[in-house]
Amino acid sequence: MITASGIARESQRDSVDFAIKDTINATINDLIESLPDPTQLNSDERRGIIARYSSVLEGNFIYWMTATLISVNSEEARPIIMENLHEEVRDSHPAMLRRFAKAAHAVPTEADSCAVDENLEKVRLFLGRLSGVQSLATMAFFEGFIQKFMGYLMDLAVAQGSADTEYTDVHGVCDIEHTEGLFRALSAEMAAKPLDPDKGLFEGVNLLRTLIENIVFNRVGIVSA
Repeated sequence: MITASGIARESQRDSVDFAIKDTINATINDLIESLPDPTQLNSDERRGIIARYSSVLEGNFIYWMTATLISVNSEEARPIIMENLHEEVRDSHPAMLRRFAKAAHAVPTEADSCAVDENLEKVRLFLGRLSGVQSLATMAFFEGFIQKFMGYLMDLAVAQGSADTEYTDVHGVCDIEHTEGLFRALSAEMAAKPLDPDKGLFEGVNLLRTLIENIVFNRVGIVSA
């Protein structure tokens, strides 16, 4: 039975959850609005964005999500993350991304990998801390960004002469549900094991935002607010 104090606590948690989701969504929208106009990019610039994106995602997303899975304490959060991982492995999303990059003539080179290495390393090490709440906030942000980024990525690939849009089609749809699921998992994890007051909830979000800016603009050393 929910008491008056229980209702107050539940209302407060809902308010906090909404504030977190609103902050993450605002960060996503800022990133999307900052993307350069595809029609103003030359072929090398388009290729570079696709290649750097592929260099990061193909070999790291499953690792990131696995790190998130083993970091959580909430029983409610685990099946949500497992469902995401199940789709990634069952449908071989890395292979799907590799075909996408090939069709756009944007298979990553050593230079593409090196361009993102520093910021990618920071994200890997951060998720390696195995902080459930921080990891879930980071991955909810990333899934939300990817869903909105897919149309842009497809435009880049089409301008490169690609007709393979399977990767962008799939992620433009499935990541809507994945994002909402990760927000639910975040709420459950915050209730099961709240974040220590001395840790920043959006630390991983900022690191990942910096990595995304690195992918898009080929800039290193950006520190996002």
